[in-house]
Amino acid sequence: MTSSDTELTFEQKLQHYADLAVRVGLGLRAGQRVLVQAPVEAAPLARAVVRSAYEAGASFADVRWDDDDVQKARFELAPEGSFETISRWRVDAELEVANDAGAVIAIRATDPGLHAAADPQKLAQHQRALATYRKPYSLQVMTNQLNWNLITAPLPGSARLIFPDVPVEQAVKQYWEAIFKAARADQPDPIAAWQEHLDKLHARKKILTDKQYHALHFKGGGTDLTVGLAEDHIWGGGTSLTPSGIEFTANIPTEEVWTAPHRERVEGTVVSTKPLSYNGVLISGIRIRFEGGRVVEASAESGQDVLRELIATDEGSHRLGEVALVPHSSPISQSGLFFYNTLYDENAASHIAIGSAYRFNIEGGVESSETFAAKGGNDSLLHVDWMIGSAEMDVDGLTQDGQREAVMRAGEFVI
Repeated sequence: MTSSDTELTFEQKLQHYADLAVRVGLGLRAGQRVLVQAPVEAAPLARAVVRSAYEAGASFADVRWDDDDVQKARFELAPEGSFETISRWRVDAELEVANDAGAVIAIRATDPGLHAAADPQKLAQHQRALATYRKPYSLQVMTNQLNWNLITAPLPGSARLIFPDVPVEQAVKQYWEAIFKAARADQPDPIAAWQEHLDKLHARKKILTDKQYHALHFKGGGTDLTVGLAEDHIWGGGTSLTPSGIEFTANIPTEEVWTAPHRERVEGTVVSTKPLSYNGVLISGIRIRFEGGRVVEASAESGQDVLRELIATDEGSHRLGEVALVPHSSPISQSGLFFYNTLYDENAASHIAIGSAYRFNIEGGVESSETFAAKGGNDSLLHVDWMIGSAEMDVDGLTQDGQREAVMRAGEFVI
């Protein structure tokens, strides 16, 4: 960090973060409308994003507010049989903007312990109903039909867990500083820093796409897993393009390159290296065994019932939709922090996702559902990432003719 970095005020870094979300994240085009989804605690950031959107040429920017306490009250007090009821207007807002060629940005933040005492079946009923109604919007996301972006903001509950030895107000401040550093918002010219970083990710995804490995083999830390890759797979990383040519970066931060597994060619056992914070429940010590691409055994040291309900959502949630490589030396990993937020934690370690694959990770997959399925793509109501990488993890690429090539050693790229 240079001396000029330390001179930035909190307000300057917050504005940098908002500008990154709009200009690098959304790649906002003048005349687009913008929907911001935000927890009420993140109001200052949401307002900064709205102002940044207008300054970038947005025709209209609006906010859909979320409230953890309202959700918690429901799962504590609402009557049996009511958990498949959803607020359709909340999803309709996303669809309206997407169908109007607009952009959506979500400030993803939930208290990791929000639903620790909730009935896993009630949570699963609600999640299934919401994901079913939201499927048309999710499909637009999975096919890059709109420019979208995810960022985060501190909540007191997560800040207390990350920094347990200081008062909560100080913990929130320290969480903000960790976010600014990971997102490069603490730098004098964060957009230039991001361009340099994105260029490196683009180079890495090209190398891997050109390799067209038949499979990846993960070994280390209790994991011995072979992930077959979809036919004609394409690696993602850095920016993506909408059909109209808008270049956007879906996640800020992002340190990963990822592609689509073949839904029927995953074999072996995988062990999580970090907990998964999923809808207000912390799931740790995940251990899953695959046969023929399908989950046949699943356990967890905590949150096991929620994990099993998640996997039972539909047939596709028994299979993988993403495999991603992240070096152990990523800035988020080197911070030594666990953020209790998948947006950040998945960029600290290689990971896999249960559920749907992104259609654009398979050549022809966006244009044809039949082609997507025939080449091994997986479809589901869900897409849930969890971390499997570490400094102990080795990854080999298995070529089409059966040769083995080193891709990562001790958590670092060697390819």
